[in-house]
Amino acid sequence: MGVARGVTAAIVLIPMGQQAAAAELAQAASVQQARAAVTEWPNPWQVRLRALGVITEDSGYVNAVPGSGLSYSNTVTPELDISYYFTDNVATELILGTTYANIEGQGAIGALGNVGKVWLLPPTLTLQYHFTNFGAFKPYVGAGVNYTIFYNQHAGSADALKVNNTFGTALQVGFDYMVDQHWGVNFDVKKLFLKPDFDVTVDGAKQTGKAELDPWLIGAGVTYRF
Repeated sequence: MGVARGVTAAIVLIPMGQQAAAAELAQAASVQQARAAVTEWPNPWQVRLRALGVITEDSGYVNAVPGSGLSYSNTVTPELDISYYFTDNVATELILGTTYANIEGQGAIGALGNVGKVWLLPPTLTLQYHFTNFGAFKPYVGAGVNYTIFYNQHAGSADALKVNNTFGTALQVGFDYMVDQHWGVNFDVKKLFLKPDFDVTVDGAKQTGKAELDPWLIGAGVTYRF
């Protein structure tokens, strides 16, 4: 009887041990899946490096001179942007870059030629919506605000020139084409609505006016998603 009971207990214990081992394996697999899910969740940070063409509108005027006009040089400059994704679809982007503009007199003040040269730093913050149902092709649209700082200003034919820092607004459209999980190529177009006031002195006479730059920012470059 004692031997029979021992054999029966051994038979019962073997399945129970197997059940415990199976439970432990299932728990370990669940932990691994949770860790994998955390690892696969995309990092919210992204950077881009672009070559940026700055194409300005040739418009503006001196307040006290009827028929006066202004034009500005177009430039190409490197630009860095930093993006943060709140969700797969919603992100914010900050662009950083600097360039210059030569200012030319037009119309009634065309004889002045080059009025001066200014450098500008136009950090622009946009809120974007990214479309995610096109595979590797990821288009987006955005809108935001801009604050342009004018610095290193030099008068040309004018005696003195000062373009005032100003706020503006921005609209944006573009796309990323992702080559793999991290790397992609980018094309982006922004329109800034930028109309700073300026003070100018010509032949000792002080004048004021408005420079209606309203530039297009057309960029192409590489994307890296962390």
